[in-house]
Amino acid sequence: MKAMVLTGIRAMEMQNLPMPEIQNDNEVLIKMKVVGICGSDVHYYSLGKIGSQIVTYPFPVGHEGAGEVIRVGNSVTRVKPGDRIAIEPAMPCGECDQCQDNRPHTCRKLRFLGCPGQADGCLSEYIVMPETSCFRIAETMTYTEAAISEPLAIGVYAVNQSIPVKGATVGIFGFGPIGMSVILPAIAKGAGKIYVTDLIEERLTIAKECGATWTGNAAKGDIVEQIIKEEPLLLDVIFECCGKQEAMDQAIELLKPGGKLMIIGIPEFDRWSFSVDKMRHKEICIQSVRRQNHSVEEALELMETNAVNVGKMATHRFPFDRTKEGFDLVTGYNDGVMKAMIDFD
Repeated sequence: MKAMVLTGIRAMEMQNLPMPEIQNDNEVLIKMKVVGICGSDVHYYSLGKIGSQIVTYPFPVGHEGAGEVIRVGNSVTRVKPGDRIAIEPAMPCGECDQCQDNRPHTCRKLRFLGCPGQADGCLSEYIVMPETSCFRIAETMTYTEAAISEPLAIGVYAVNQSIPVKGATVGIFGFGPIGMSVILPAIAKGAGKIYVTDLIEERLTIAKECGATWTGNAAKGDIVEQIIKEEPLLLDVIFECCGKQEAMDQAIELLKPGGKLMIIGIPEFDRWSFSVDKMRHKEICIQSVRRQNHSVEEALELMETNAVNVGKMATHRFPFDRTKEGFDLVTGYNDGVMKAMIDFD
């Protein structure tokens, strides 16, 4: 089969790899249909690492995918050949203390698609996954929507872990795919006013179309001053979705006393910096968000019931053999890209 693999910093090529085979009775062979390019994929592409997770070349990347079931192991019951599925990239062991405590996303032995040292990615014609990572989708759902269920599930999980958002005043700092994945369930769950910041005007336009109350370009003005004018009592919760220290500083300034900061963005540096004085006086609660936990089904349901519409997320498409063009586009934030999708057919 063909697979798109990283071969160096900003280097990628199509290679012929052996077809994956079902090794265990609980596994499923999947023909890939669509893969979304994620910010973490771009980190591996442009930097060769995320923190301690360092790429060893060559390495197939990619983890936001959807496809068709081709074969199943003898004990598989949740899917069958011919089923159209969304793919949950996490493969927890199911046995460690974290899994037993209902935290499979922080499994001690977690394997994750496209994560160095854990599992090859899904930018391949075929992959094998455990059945627990396979979710059948409605006939009305597209493969693109199914693939987008992965980032959307991160947003669903983040919103659920934050505060009761009904009526809350919300900030979303960074409006890439994760920022959009936060605003959609937040609105569906009754959030009040939503303040969105980004550095790309096209993304701010999309934020408005998605339901943002207010948008601001942090490169063109003092967004702290502007938001305080709108909300002198400050914001209840802020989702940091861009991995930038400047956004973190703005969030600390703009959270009200007792407010909550949700850190989702993945920075290119190793340590965040906080104003201890402001955090201490405001008693700000800070929580990191680690991917998603038991949220794929809710993300799929939100789309199936039209509670959220992810139609504005996939802004660009590339055939499989032009995957590198998609990665270069996303890496450079060019052409107003929100998310680039790779099509296999």
